[in-house]
Amino acid sequence: MEFGCTNIQGNSTTGTAWNVMPFDAGEPSPVRGKILLVDKSPGARAWMASVLSGCGHLVIEAGTPADAIAEISRCGVDLVLVDLMTPPMGATAFCRILKKASATQFLPVFIIAPRDDLEAEVQAIEAGADDFMIAPLREKALRARVEAKLRQKSIIDSLDDSETVLFSLAQSVEERDPDLGQHCHRLAGMASAMGLALNLPGPDLLTLRRAGYLHDVGKVAIPDSVLFKPGPLTPEEWETMKTHAERGERICGGMRSLAAVLPVIRHHHEKWDGSGYPDGLKGEQIPLLARILQLADIYDALTTSRPYKRALIPDEALGVMREEAAKGWRDPKLVEMFAGILPLFRTPVMPDISRFSLHALANSLERLRNGFTPTFAQAHEPLAKAL
Repeated sequence: MEFGCTNIQGNSTTGTAWNVMPFDAGEPSPVRGKILLVDKSPGARAWMASVLSGCGHLVIEAGTPADAIAEISRCGVDLVLVDLMTPPMGATAFCRILKKASATQFLPVFIIAPRDDLEAEVQAIEAGADDFMIAPLREKALRARVEAKLRQKSIIDSLDDSETVLFSLAQSVEERDPDLGQHCHRLAGMASAMGLALNLPGPDLLTLRRAGYLHDVGKVAIPDSVLFKPGPLTPEEWETMKTHAERGERICGGMRSLAAVLPVIRHHHEKWDGSGYPDGLKGEQIPLLARILQLADIYDALTTSRPYKRALIPDEALGVMREEAAKGWRDPKLVEMFAGILPLFRTPVMPDISRFSLHALANSLERLRNGFTPTFAQAHEPLAKAL
């Protein structure tokens, strides 16, 4: 497969083309980026290079993963587009290599497939791919996705070294427990969707996304004997576990850019009736953003299988959340608001929803309000805006 290429108007001298729509020169200028194309076909690479360079991007080409790694090492890139069947290892294995290396773990990788293939898409997402696109490609959608991801990467690149280390540290917490899967990614997306449903301003949505990744960073200081204990915790062990909220706040407390995230980290285990921790806050004393993230956290925990429990289906999880609201543990109004957008999260295999922009989430919510119930897997709207 060569990115869905076809001959153009029978002209053999043009080689292969990318099956994309003409570029609208009247649209806003794209974000500039250095993009690496990985495909065995020189004709396929040449056509995509013409499309992306025409948008102002610098395009680098490679025929194999080995050549691609050499280019990344030599000059660095901002985004990789790779053909699913790129020999000899294929795009999924190549992506997995990039995501495991500390130097390239945040490098966006788009995998292009010749046809819709759910199993290949799941494997690509599990390998860390940021997008899985189906040929033939449409230029406007491709351009929007590339620009959205480049904006997101620019946020990470703009972080100071300490903040980048914190996000890496938070990721390491998740990786210590393989049962969590893409827990932080899912929380970031669900919390953002709730914030959009409540019409919260942009800075609050950014805080929710960051809190999705950083809320449990304090667990890095919890001993493995407590964090991964298979049975019930002793009272002493439970007290140790509860300190992760305060520890997380202290770990992130030295950066002004994370000031808005600190109350979410500290208070996402408070309860509506005041019986939570660490401060026993009650009702609306608990910061709204902490209450939002808490519900996303609870839902994800209930619908994820663990060695000691099965995964609940969405309606069962919602039933548990409503029972806890009736007991006085959760904000009842927020629980019902969450119930209203629950169809967004009804999908047997949750993709990496961090790849969806707020624009796409907003479109999905609007369609839900209008009677259509999309899943995140159906939210492949043109990503015209990103955080």
